[in-house]
Order: sequence, then C-alpha cells, then structure tokens
Amino acid sequence: MDLPDCNVRYRDRCFWDARYREAGAAPAEWFGGFPCFREQLEAELRPGDRILVLGCGNSALSHDLFQLGYTDITNIDYSPVCIASMRAHYSQCRGMQWLVMDARDLAFADSSFDVVLEKGTLDSMLVGETDPWNMSPETTALLDQVLKEVSRVLRPGGRFISITFAQPHFRKRHYAQPAYGWSLCHTTYGTGFHYFLYVMCKGQELSPADLVLGRKLLEQPHPVCPPDFLQASDSENYLSAIEL
Repeated sequence: MDLPDCNVRYRDRCFWDARYREAGAAPAEWFGGFPCFREQLEAELRPGDRILVLGCGNSALSHDLFQLGYTDITNIDYSPVCIASMRAHYSQCRGMQWLVMDARDLAFADSSFDVVLEKGTLDSMLVGETDPWNMSPETTALLDQVLKEVSRVLRPGGRFISITFAQPHFRKRHYAQPAYGWSLCHTTYGTGFHYFLYVMCKGQELSPADLVLGRKLLEQPHPVCPPDFLQASDSENYLSAIEL
C-alpha cells in the first residue's frame, strides 16, 4: 500500500485498518530486531513494571518482553483491525491487554504506568514531513499532544522509552520541553545504519544543554541542512516498508 500523501491520513482509522489487513497477522520486528536493542532496553526496565506500549502495530516486541517475564503489558493502537489481529495471535500471553486507543487521548488515569514504550510510532506520524529541521506546526502540535499524554500517565520515576531512527539533532528538541517534567538521555545501537533509544525519566530535570535545545523548537526555522546529513541506506524492513 502506498504511503499517505499527508500526515492527516495517519489519523484516518480506515487507512490503518486497510494497511493491517494487507499485512496479515504475522508479527514483524523493526529497527534491527529485538536482540539488537535488548541490552539497552532491559537496562531501563524493572521487575514488576507496568508497561504501556504506544502504537504496538504488528511488532513482536510485546511478546518478546512477555517471554522475559515482563507480563504487565498494555498495548494500544489506533486500528481495531491491528488490535484484534494481535490479540488473537498472542492469546497465549495471559493477562496482556490489547486496546484500541488514540495516543493523543489516553484513557488511563494519571500516574498509571512505570514505563511507556514506543518503537516507530512517532516516526509514523512524521513521514509526511519533508524537512526534518522545520516541521509543520500541525505535526509539532500532534507530537506535543502525544508527549503530554505520555508524561501524564507516567508515575514519578517512570520512564518513557522511544526507539527510532531519528537522530538527536532532530528528535531531542521535541522531547526536551520542561512542560513534560522529565530528563532526557539517549544511546545508539546498530552497525552501518544507527538507531537511537531515548530515555526520559519523569521527575528528573533536563540538562542546561537540553533546555537550550528544546527552546530551539520555538525559534526561527533552521537553515537548510547539508545534503550529506542522511545515513547510508540499508535493507531494514521497516525503512523499506515506508519507502524511505
């Protein structure tokens, strides 16, 4: 299926339902696969954590975590077709929840989760943007809605973990907003093509450098970036699927 021609389509349930019907029930793994980032991810998890997976899609990540003993997992996605498919596929994972929900309006009480985890969900909201330095006000506002909700449902000391191919000079300024009430750090994994794992800890402060970076989001547009800022392409399934 072709990509939508604008980000508005990413808020269209019919688009996502059709996409997941086409993909079928078989789960997929993106960003190199779970073994590639397992060490970094597990360093941020604690036994007994209550985990929210934001926009689970057809990723096998929740099942991988369940197999490791992290069993208190709630998965949400915008598509009812996706949720029904994944619920049926992983019916043996007793206690794991699968809910249809909009990430901009989470139906959970404040301070409900120890961990909120997203892998590629925010990336899918940005595909229609052609200039990563100067995103449209609409998309910036969309990310802000999601991040405010993530912050709200995190418990004090909770962690928001974002796994993405977005480089720090593009993504950190969105995460480095004082209103969210969290700190910010990141690690890198992968060879050839690098991926990034960002960790935001609720109740800790942003560094002075990150505060400066966050303020840049509200400043004048950044100069056009040089043409060689992109990393070399690879055969990563997710990147191929979105035809980058």
